[in-house]
Amino acid sequence: MRHPVILAVSLAGLMAVSACDEQKNADATVERAFQDVNVIDESNLNDVMLTVADPNEAIAHFNRSVKANPDRIDLNRGLAISYVRGKRYTEAAAAYAKVVKLDGVTNEDRVDYADALLRSGDWARAEEELDRVPPTFETFKRYRLEALIADSNKEWKKADSFYETAVGLTTRPAGVLNNWGYSKLTRGDFDDAERLFADSIRQDPKLFTAKNNLILARGAQRNYQLPVIPMDQTERAQLLHTLGLAAVKQGDVQTGKALLRDAIETHPQHFEAAVRSLNALEANVSNG
Repeated sequence: MRHPVILAVSLAGLMAVSACDEQKNADATVERAFQDVNVIDESNLNDVMLTVADPNEAIAHFNRSVKANPDRIDLNRGLAISYVRGKRYTEAAAAYAKVVKLDGVTNEDRVDYADALLRSGDWARAEEELDRVPPTFETFKRYRLEALIADSNKEWKKADSFYETAVGLTTRPAGVLNNWGYSKLTRGDFDDAERLFADSIRQDPKLFTAKNNLILARGAQRNYQLPVIPMDQTERAQLLHTLGLAAVKQGDVQTGKALLRDAIETHPQHFEAAVRSLNALEANVSNG
């Protein structure tokens, strides 16, 4: 007579265990779902920090994340990139030094490390790091850095080859053309420098550095006419000032003074730098 009671109790126990297992499975499923959501949210947040967030906010975010997960290369990489965005290059180089020691390091990481080292002034270590990148890894940034290092070592043929390759690997070559032109300028190859600066300006008509360098190349050849390039009134005044100083450097003092006067008259506001330059020249003439 006791068998039905025992059976009923056993069935109840089985149902309870089954219900418990189902609850655990449900809880596990929910937990995995939340983990997936958290991963997605974290990924989105990291992307935001790397692109549109204030660099200092991004640095603080990735610093916290790296402290919690010191071996995650994506977080260490995010910290290094954020330091670069914030123009804190010494800290960026230190952060990349950790990145390149972690599992999952890429050739791109090593190139970025070399870039940070260059920006922080450590050219020797930058060259060493680039040497660790296989020659089959061909990117614009890699060849631009190789060109800059070859320039610093006065390896002109290598520099020209690297610059040429870099130009062919980007759709926005204005900056590297300007760098290449400046390299030619420092070598005294003024014709090539002028050509490269003009090419840079054609690629980016707003790049004032290339415009100013073009004036230096022309002034070094005693060509004191402003080239036909896009410029507003303020830029025109600034370029006349540069040309005036170039003329003085060449010993053409009277031409330089005339160009400085043109710069002062052209500038839409008071052009203090040109005024000081002209006053200094006239004071020297008077004393002489």
